[in-house]
Amino acid sequence: MSKTPRLDTLEKALRCLPGVGPRSATRMALHLLERDRTRGLQLAEAMQEALTHITHCEICRNLTESQPCGICQDDTRDAQVLCVVSSPSDILAIEQAGLFRGRYHCLTGLLSPLEGLGPEEIGLSKLIARVHQDAPTECLLALASTVEGEATTHQIVTQLPKTTRATRLAQGVPVGGELDHLDISTLSQALSSRTEVRYP
Repeated sequence: MSKTPRLDTLEKALRCLPGVGPRSATRMALHLLERDRTRGLQLAEAMQEALTHITHCEICRNLTESQPCGICQDDTRDAQVLCVVSSPSDILAIEQAGLFRGRYHCLTGLLSPLEGLGPEEIGLSKLIARVHQDAPTECLLALASTVEGEATTHQIVTQLPKTTRATRLAQGVPVGGELDHLDISTLSQALSSRTEVRYP
């Protein structure tokens, strides 16, 4: 069949999603048009609502519909422990484990010169400013065990004040592993067995 301009536009729009190539986008578009128009319209409405009303928390950079987010507003959370992650999906993974009751700070990625992501691009200065202002006793660096994650960890640790202890997730997190890909029991073990980070 020949593609109509709107079908072509729909396919290109679907390809913005991670892991969706040309063939997958075509299958998705045809499925919505041929078999599930009602849910397709519901999907479009849900996407519009989410993109319109969900933003970043002004304090921790997590995704939220209120300012500040629910975690930052929760007075029962331990303000002395600040967990640093690279994306909101990491916060979701840690919260599902149910063992961490501190606060979060979400960077906007990891240091990666090849992708043009330097300290300013990932919001490193905002993190350091927050640590100096809130003065947590522990900064838990829950970053991926990758080259980029290690570089980011090193950069953070060298800028932390002496009064803030830097720790990282311990056993259970494989080298090269991403937090949102770990099962809950593995992540729970890593949280409870975190170790201190030291650089010369």
